[in-house]
Amino acid sequence: MNTLIFLSFLIFLLINAILIIFTLISLPKLGDERKNFIKMKAQSYTFTVVIGTILIQIIKNTYQIIWRNGVFEGINPLSQLTTISIIYLISLLFFKKKYGA
Repeated sequence: MNTLIFLSFLIFLLINAILIIFTLISLPKLGDERKNFIKMKAQSYTFTVVIGTILIQIIKNTYQIIWRNGVFEGINPLSQLTTISIIYLISLLFFKKKYGA
């Protein structure tokens, strides 16, 4: 059962990576400055969301250590990476549409 879930996450992550690569390949049709601006905006938005989620996780873990039983769950790196890639893909497509055409 766990291997099936792990395999489905890997497939989902691979699909996200393919979509991101496809989107980045379609950017050179635009000018270099606009392409760099779109990638920079998408990266900065994704970075902000990632930092926010990590801060929320730190606060949650601190709360569990101090006021609960002292045990906390770590961040699942595969789900974190999947979430980051989805956020990056959505923001890249959004900024491409907003500034590209």
